[in-house]
Amino acid sequence: MRLTGVSRESGWTGLSVRTTLPNPSTHPGLRLPGRVTLAAGPEDVLVRHIRLGLVTTVEPDDPAAARRLVQFLQLPIAGRFVVPARRRRAVDFALPLPWETPVTIFGGVPLLSLRMGLRTEVSVDPELDQGPMVPVFVHPIPTQQHVLAALETLGFTIRQAGLQEGGLPGVEFTLPLHQRWGYWVGPLYAGPIVEMEVIFVTDSAGLEAILWMDRRLALAGITHQSISRFRIWHKDADRRDWVATVDAWLRDAINRHAAAAAHADWSARINHSAHVSRHPDEPVRPGFGLGGTAGGAGVGGGGSGGDGT
Repeated sequence: MRLTGVSRESGWTGLSVRTTLPNPSTHPGLRLPGRVTLAAGPEDVLVRHIRLGLVTTVEPDDPAAARRLVQFLQLPIAGRFVVPARRRRAVDFALPLPWETPVTIFGGVPLLSLRMGLRTEVSVDPELDQGPMVPVFVHPIPTQQHVLAALETLGFTIRQAGLQEGGLPGVEFTLPLHQRWGYWVGPLYAGPIVEMEVIFVTDSAGLEAILWMDRRLALAGITHQSISRFRIWHKDADRRDWVATVDAWLRDAINRHAAAAAHADWSARINHSAHVSRHPDEPVRPGFGLGGTAGGAGVGGGGSGGDGT
């Protein structure tokens, strides 16, 4: 599928800008190929530069504030040149997508309100034309896909997927935003937790999955949250038992979460595994990258925190 964005003709130069993506579907870590075509009017047009930017909508740090557009990546693709009168000039590009680029498509379906666009910025002295916006569809890389599919197999249901402005304390992000996958917990794991958010931190070598768990007793005014972090490599991803891997992550994180809570009556351990090929009490094999931290109880709770890295 080819997508094209065309800007409105500049009133005083007659310059029009067309951005074309032969395939707007891509993955983090890949290059997004395309072409920017400029067409001049009756006079020569001096172009100072052309830049590309990826734009999306994020949730601000302040929960009361409205969502806003953020350009989280910008790359120059051409410097100073002249487009002759009534002529065209084409500039090909291959935009490298960061490994942490947010995912907007899962299972072939757009993720709720998540949208992303490629913006073409053309500088024509003395004006700056933001140019056309072309939709971009970002699919999970295989490692992310395996984790998300395993969660579905284990009974977790996606309730939302959003973008948050900024990062997390102690977590190194390369972008000014991060993506959160919100889940209703699968029945086997319910009790110690009722909600979970998954945050991926991805690079060329592997993936870190951050599991943010929450147990709320609204009528009692109790809340308890914890965070656990797990690292895994892209290499040999297709040969790994992902249901066993994610199940091990979940049980370790939930037991860590429950142990840190003060209210033992609702902080039971997970003693059964959803993955029947491995006994739940068998130690997790090296390579699962287990580790994390457990947080404390919130308003109304009395839990204490601890490090478990």
